[in-house]
Order: sequence, then structure tokens, then C-alpha cells
Amino acid sequence: MATATASAIALAIAALPALAADPKQAPEAPAGAAAPAASAARPATPPAAPDASEPKPFDKVITAEAKSQTGLFNIHSLKGKTYFEIPKALLSKPLLMVATATAVPANVDHVGKELNTEVVRFTLQGNRVYLQVMSHAFVADPSRPIAPSVDASQRDTIVLSFPVEAFAKSGAPVIEVTRLFNSEVGDFSARGIVRGNSVDPSRSYIDSTKAFAGSLRIDAVHTYGVTPTPVTLPPGLPPGFQLPPQPPKFASVNVAYNLVRLPEVPMQPRIMDDRVGFFSIARVDFGSDAQESKRERLITRWRLEKKDPSAALSEPVKPIVWYIDSSTPSNLVPYVKKGIEAWNVAFEAAGFKNAVQARTFPSKEEDPEFDPADVRYSIIRWVPSPIANAYGPHLSDPRSGEILNANIVMYHNIMQLQRDWYITQAGAVDPRAQQLPLPDDLMGELVGYVVTHEVGHSLGFPHNMKASSTYPVDKLRDAKWLKEMGHVPTLMDYSRINYVVQPEDKIDPALLIPKIGPYDIFATKWGYAPIPEAKTAAAEKPVLDSWIREQDSKPWLRFTSPKGEGEYGDTTEAVGDADAVYSTGLGIKNLQRIVKQLPKFALKDGDSDKNLEDLYRASWGQWGRELGHVTAIVGGYNYHNKHGGQAGAVHSPAPKAKQAQAVAFLNEQLFKTPSWLFEPAILERVKPSEPANMLLSAQRNTLRALLDRSRSARLLAQEAAAPEGKAYRLDELLADLRSGVFSELNAGAAKVSVPRRNLQRAYVELLAERLAAPGASGAEEGRPAVRAELKGLKSLFSAKAASAGDRVIKAHLDELADLAGKALDPRASAATASAAALPVARPGLDEEGRFGHQHSEACWPQLAP
Repeated sequence: MATATASAIALAIAALPALAADPKQAPEAPAGAAAPAASAARPATPPAAPDASEPKPFDKVITAEAKSQTGLFNIHSLKGKTYFEIPKALLSKPLLMVATATAVPANVDHVGKELNTEVVRFTLQGNRVYLQVMSHAFVADPSRPIAPSVDASQRDTIVLSFPVEAFAKSGAPVIEVTRLFNSEVGDFSARGIVRGNSVDPSRSYIDSTKAFAGSLRIDAVHTYGVTPTPVTLPPGLPPGFQLPPQPPKFASVNVAYNLVRLPEVPMQPRIMDDRVGFFSIARVDFGSDAQESKRERLITRWRLEKKDPSAALSEPVKPIVWYIDSSTPSNLVPYVKKGIEAWNVAFEAAGFKNAVQARTFPSKEEDPEFDPADVRYSIIRWVPSPIANAYGPHLSDPRSGEILNANIVMYHNIMQLQRDWYITQAGAVDPRAQQLPLPDDLMGELVGYVVTHEVGHSLGFPHNMKASSTYPVDKLRDAKWLKEMGHVPTLMDYSRINYVVQPEDKIDPALLIPKIGPYDIFATKWGYAPIPEAKTAAAEKPVLDSWIREQDSKPWLRFTSPKGEGEYGDTTEAVGDADAVYSTGLGIKNLQRIVKQLPKFALKDGDSDKNLEDLYRASWGQWGRELGHVTAIVGGYNYHNKHGGQAGAVHSPAPKAKQAQAVAFLNEQLFKTPSWLFEPAILERVKPSEPANMLLSAQRNTLRALLDRSRSARLLAQEAAAPEGKAYRLDELLADLRSGVFSELNAGAAKVSVPRRNLQRAYVELLAERLAAPGASGAEEGRPAVRAELKGLKSLFSAKAASAGDRVIKAHLDELADLAGKALDPRASAATASAAALPVARPGLDEEGRFGHQHSEACWPQLAP
């Protein structure tokens, strides 16, 4: 304002000479009046030009043409611009801002991808509003002297600044927020999923806005320039050859921004204990009595409060409700509802009746306020997509862990994945799995199972892969046990269908699909049961610890250990991995039956061979996964996560006999060519090279997993800790592998089949890679054993080649001896290391010989070999 006044004065002074020189400019004095003073003779100062930076009258900014919506903030849309009218009561209040991709280009990531979540606030300073990102990483009791310093150590970041365009009558500032949503701001960006380099503002815009009582939603379209994929030129081109410039490429993504009001009073948090599985948020408490900064995590959970606090079982004040997307196939809706509400049996153990409810989308007459875009409503979305997957994320209050919203995504093609699971895991014992398509009621039950699992994630539960290894294996074929306990203790395991059951067991097929188990009930009680006598999160801990002690006598209530390096019971897709050799043996018996019958029901007149090809590959994948559970035993440990006063070790190595048995099983079932997978009626319908390639890939990956540096380190650690002769040593592993991979040479056989020659060559190559691989810091004690094995093999190959009568076998043995010799030559080691092949991906095994164990949004990996 001072600047505007000074400008006006300067203009007035500059005009004085002109006014004095032109008498026509001066008004005449009335007749008879005294002569005016010189200052009075000058005209009034002209009005100053309005300052564009100053707020304008409300009706000059938000005109009658504006389309306005009332909600958390009032939203005004006018001539391509979007304005927020922010109530004074909400200034400086924490809001949760979430960006989600709601439409993506073909073959780019997936719809529903969360791009970023932050706690933000809008603050008013003078005539500007600042958007700030808030942090809750550090906390301290406000009464402690350190509290002000803690606040100063996590200064809010100003992301954007907005001039106040106007003030409403209520005093609410009005700001134009268009650029907040039609460009990249902070980490709210879709750049990563499209490999974009910049947003093109000319092709980016706000598509729609919605204001709700507790939230806002702004849908925008962002168009990115896409970084071109580098092109590798083939060899032999003339010098200086260049491809013509690639035309620019672009990708458009629909992004939904939600601004959600956080609860005025945060829910009392519950401190995480890593012996029970919950998703969590982290913070550091600088205001505790501990003699260090205290790192702790708060579990994420819904706010459930009893209508009748004195009742052992009460309905909640506000139940957890999921709305079933109207796009869901109508025949599946009852199964989706059943899958959601299956969790009620667990919540009853926590003291809540009808805590979880499923509803279809209401009509306007039933609920005029309902809108699936409003984050007050949690939705089970059915998405038309060829991706065979589903996932269940949630939004939570970072101050307390309170879950505010959960939108579960079910991709339509999840049914194809479930079909493959069921046929390859239950096809030998359930006649319904010996036909295509699967009956509607069976597919409905499978869809309901996936829904229950995803709802579990949205209730705060992560995967618990250990659970399946805690049941006695013989019970998995016992109908009475299966009715009471199921074949796995939790829906949050990746156990899938019970493939251990044999046809002669006569088990009801209804018992083959996982259901809510004892761990789910235990974890729900631990996380959700009220503890009314505890007025703080810290005061709850003694009670929570006493509940956890039930794990000591009931191993099926245990959760994956954070210390679980080499945990052989923490494998995915496993049934009965308490004894994976026994269970996999039964699983392979069933697979042999299934592969035999695939041509009978997968080939139909008028249809292509795709069903047969898909199910045949799925059978290879199932076989590989089951073998992966056996591989994990070698160098493996069993864990029981314990805290403080719990006596005993937290881990114990797999017994020597168990590890040797696992290697013997792999020699028999994997390294000895599995002829049953080469079913003639199938081989004549698939690509000729495909079965052999899948076999070699499986064998190579298993060998690489067995030779992995971390497994060698565990074997050596077990040897160092065990009494003499009680550990399965690395040199014993190598000797057992030699006896299986080169059994023909040990037996003096004159013939070695083509698949076995491929295997033997791959094994020598992998030993060479292992020897040449760059060492980690410190000594690598596995190298001497590998070197010794290569020396022994080189001598064996040379001796056998000298006496080989078959020309092909002699050439094969000469090549193996040459490969081993080069691996032992230091001059060739560098070249071998640089040429070391990366693992060939195969369902069932990662580098550790286990199926990849990590929680991601994609909950059900598309498992194709």
C-alpha cells in the first residue's frame, strides 16, 4: 500500500508545472470570493491505478459465471481456472493430500497406482497463502524441555505460494490453485510410471472437481514428454551410421488429487510389536526416559469404538464399510460380500459385532450424498484390465496410524490366475477343476478368497509367510483338522490351495481354499481389542505383551521374524513347508496326474490351443515353486521371534539330515530329467524348444540359488557354531550336487542325454561364475570350496574323456574340462566375471531359492514360467 501511495504522489508532483502553465486547467473562483491560495487552485489528485497484487472484491473474482461447490473448501471454477475458498477455521490445519493415477497408457503400470501421500496445510501470511508439507517423523512430550527443539528440527517445507485473490465475507482467503494440479508439484508426480521428462502444460489441465464435507477431489490430466528407449545398433553397420532422429513421444496420465481433513483429535495409537504383523508408520520419540532417541512404529488400524463399552461384544459406533463397485459382475457380488464380511469372526474376538460390512452402491434415493470419489467411502473396485492381479492399499493418519480410507482394486483378469492356481493345485482331487471354464460357484469362492486377503491388507495386516510352516504336515490331510483350523493359519499367507491332499484322502473340496485362521483372529484381537484401563499407548504395552506370549505354546500364531535371514519356513506359495520335502513330494504326485489329463479338457473343438499352453506353463511354474520350498532348507534356519524376557534362541539351523535330504530330493526330482513333464500329447502342441528351455531355466536357477554367496555364508556359520560333524558343510553340498549332476560319470555310463549334458554344462559355468564373482568386504570362505570342487571336476572330466568311447560324450567331457580349466586360470577370471549371466527368472525361486518375499501393491504375482 505504501508503494502505491508514493507512486501517486510522484505523479501529482510531476503534473504541477503543466497545471500552472495552463490556466484553463484551473477552476474559476466564484464571484465575490477571495482569491484562493495557490494550493487550493490545484485539482484533486487523480485516483491511483489499482495494485494487481492486492486482493480484489470477492464478486470481482468469483463472478456470477463461476460454478461453485460447497464442501471442506468451497471450490470455484471459472474460465479454465480453479479457486479454493479456504475457511479460516481450516487454515494451518493438517490435511492429507494423496495423488493417485486413475487412468494410464496401455501397458504402463496400473490404474489406482498411488503416486504420493503427504500431510499438508495452507497457512495465511498477509495477503499470501502458503502450501506447506508437514512432518511427523519426530515427536516429544510437549512438557519436555526438548520439545521446541524437536519442532525446529522438522521445519515444514513451503511447496507453493499463492496470492490471495479475494476475501469472502467470512474472511476466508480465495486463491487460484490451477497450477497446483495441472503441473508437477513436489513429489506429486506421475513422471516415474511413464518415464517422463517434463509436463507439457499445453496438454495438461484440470478435468473435474468435487467438494465433499470432509474432503476434496480434483481430477487432472498430465501429459509428459517420454524419454525414448535407447536403441542398440546391430554389429556390422558402416562407420558413422546413425539412425534418423526419433520423433518425440508423449504419454497422458489421469491423476486424482484428494485433500482429506484429518481428525481433530487423533486416535490413541497402538505401538507396533514386530512379533505381530501390522503395517505401520514410523516416528522418533525424543521425549522419552530412554537414554537414547527412541525409534518406534505405530500400527495402522481403523478407529473402532464400542457403542456399549461395558459389553464383552458390542457393535462399533462406526463400522468399517466397503461398497461393492457397480462394475462387479453380478454373479460375483454375493461372493465379494461374503469375502469382505468373513473378517467378522476375527473382530468378534476383539469384542466387536458386525464390525466389517459390505454394501452395494446405493441409489440416489437411498443415499443422495453417496459418491465413490469421496474418500469417506471405501470401495471394492472392479477394474477392466488384462492384468491378473489385485491389491488393497489404505490411507492412514500419520499422527496416530488411524486408517481413514481403503480402496481395494480387483482386476478382472484375476480370474485367469485363479483358474491356473486351482487347476494346478487341486485338479487331481476336485473334479470341478477338470473342466473349462470352471463352474461359476467355484470361481466365486476363489474370488471371495482374494477379496478376503485384500481386505486383510486394508485392515492393516501385511503378509505372514511363516504361518504355513507351523502346522504339522500330517494334519493337512486330516478332514477334522482342516474343518477347525484350515490348512494354513492365516489368510495373509501366500499359501494358496491345499496341494498336499491326495485323491485317496477323500477331502471335501470346500476345505481346499484358505479361510480366516487362528493367526488372523489372534492378530485382530491384538491390534483392535480395546484396553480401556490404558490411557496412553505406552500403558497398553504390558497387556499387549501378555497376549503375545500365547505364541510360545501355539507356533501357528507366530509372524515373520525381522531377523529371519535364511528362514526356510518363510516361503511363498507353500503348503506344509514345515516339511517341504514331504509336501512337495505329494504335490508333484498330484502334478503328474494333472499334466496327464490336461489335453483331455483343455483342448476343445473350435478353440485355439491357448488354454492348454497356459495351463502347461502354469504346471511348470507350480512345480518350480514347490521345489523352491525344498531349496530354501539348505543353509536355512527356523525362527521364533522373541523379545526381552522370553527365554531361548530366536533361531536354529535346519538339521544336517534335513538339509542333505533336501539336496537328495532335488537331485531326484529336478536334476534327474522329469520325464512326466514331457507329456507326448502336450509336446506335439507346443513349441518344440519350450519344454527343454523351461527345464534348463529351472535347473540353472536352483543351482545358482544353492551356490549363492549368502547361502554359503550361512552354511559356514552353521559349521562354525555346531559340534563337529553336526552341520551340513559347504563341501558336503558340493559333493552331493556332484553325485546328482554327474551321476552318469560316477556310474561309468557311456551315454549322457541331451538335457543332462545341458545341465552339466550349466553347473560348471555357474561354479565358474561363483569363483570369479567379485568378493564382498572381508574374507569369502566359500571360494576355497568352490575352487577345490572345480579342480576335482576337471580331473574327473579329463579322466573320463580319455576313456570315452562315444565321440559325442568325449567332446562333451573335453568341453567341461576346458571350462573348468579356464575358471581356474586367474587370467580368465576377469572375463568370466564380466560375462556372468544374470539369473533367468523362474516362478518359485529368487536368489535365495525362495519365491520373492516383499509386500507391494501387486498382491498376486502373475506367475508364468
